Amino acid sequence: MNSVCRGAAGLVGLGAGVLAWSTLVEPRAFALREFEVPVLPGGADPLRVLHLSDLHLVPGQRAKQDWVRSLAALKPDLVITTGDNLAHQDAVPAVLDTYRDLLEVPGVFVLGSNDYFPPTLKNPLRYFNDSHERGEKLTPQRLPTQDLVDGFTGAGWLDLNNARGTLTVRGLRLEFIGVDDPHLERDRYDLAAGPAAPDTDLLIGVTHAPYQRILDAVAADGAPLILAGHTHGGQVCVPFHGALVTNCDLDTGRAKGLSRWWPGAGSAPSSAAPVDASWLEVSAGLGASPYSPFRLACRPEATLLTLV
Repeated sequence: MNSVCRGAAGLVGLGAGVLAWSTLVEPRAFALREFEVPVLPGGADPLRVLHLSDLHLVPGQRAKQDWVRSLAALKPDLVITTGDNLAHQDAVPAVLDTYRDLLEVPGVFVLGSNDYFPPTLKNPLRYFNDSHERGEKLTPQRLPTQDLVDGFTGAGWLDLNNARGTLTVRGLRLEFIGVDDPHLERDRYDLAAGPAAPDTDLLIGVTHAPYQRILDAVAADGAPLILAGHTHGGQVCVPFHGALVTNCDLDTGRAKGLSRWWPGAGSAPSSAAPVDASWLEVSAGLGASPYSPFRLACRPEATLLTLV
């Protein structure tokens, strides 16, 4: 075999290995990310917040379900889920069963586009310019969204879709601002806008897709902490470089993890943040569309935030 043939065979082998890893191994290599965030009043005891996002559950995904169920052992004080729980018409019972023990913990939620519409086959290159159709423009099919909402609210979780809400957790009065999915342009921030009440210990913003218009508005209202999902952390990333896309107008440097945000931050680095900037935590999420079930250099994740 000449050198050209050997090189071609090597590239084919490498490609097959990467494909196998990104479809069979990494999507099941669930990770728990942990951050400490200084947002509580002085003297307050730490608060453990479990952030879940982008489950994209199809019935029968037992490894994912079992791993999420195991997170109840962390004994979080609060659970926040930032949407895209569904990826199948029959997934609601499986989602509620997956969250079963966590539903006994105080929680809040917002919805994502895939809680309304089922996944469809689309050209992944369109994510680079955000030109793909979405929602009813993409498919007339709908998912049983209300069944999911009823399951969450029936367990006592707060529905934050274009709404505010309060919870008292471990003696702390927490106030929340949430919006329905900005990716589908269902957000109506005006219905939830405003600074925290005087007796609030912490104001938290919650959104599925971290579009800058939402982040700017929540930060302007003085929320020290904002949580989001949607980006999948880039999903298919370049090793030692990171995300290439975020599927919204958030910069790729904030595609996952903890950073700072302030009105007009744009692509400025967190190091340029003013002292009163919000903390922004974006989850890379736990799943993906069944039509693009890849993960590369971006493990599926949940996040445990210790607020101090």
